[in-house]
Amino acid sequence: MPDYRRNRVPGGTFFFTVNLLEREASTLVTQIDALRDAVRTVRARRPFHIDAWVVLPDHMHAVWTLPPGDSDYSGRWRAIKIAFAKAQPKTERLSAVRAARGERGIWQRRFWEHTIRDERDYAAHLDYVHINPVKHGLVTSVRDWPHSSFHRCVARGIYAPDWAGEEVPDIAGGERGG
Repeated sequence: MPDYRRNRVPGGTFFFTVNLLEREASTLVTQIDALRDAVRTVRARRPFHIDAWVVLPDHMHAVWTLPPGDSDYSGRWRAIKIAFAKAQPKTERLSAVRAARGERGIWQRRFWEHTIRDERDYAAHLDYVHINPVKHGLVTSVRDWPHSSFHRCVARGIYAPDWAGEEVPDIAGGERGG
């Protein structure tokens, strides 16, 4: 059995990639309100700061900062996944293993996590989050993707409205589910 090691930094800032099990699905954008409700519900019980977030049809990237003394991002992701899954009709395909365990077939079991190390790493990951809709060919301009914190970042002066992310680094591991 694999040994998945997570870096537990109380009050840390983390980058995440979370994938649907069916990578050709568009459930995250077609059910965006259910996803928002799931996140809102979890944040009410287990607060965290959303530094950046982009929701694409089959996966999402986020940067969160946890409260001081708290390092349980896994519990928050589990709760978000469960709340979102409960809001969905049970129409997905299930493997025999998932069916035997009473699991849903919506999410990949794991997620990719990276602990943000410094301001430069933080900026690179925020850029990566926001350029993703362009990277995946969903839009030609970052500002045209509605399911992104980009617009909030523009309002706060972090990005110019016409930011194009010309020199955004490719974040290693960012597209794989961990």
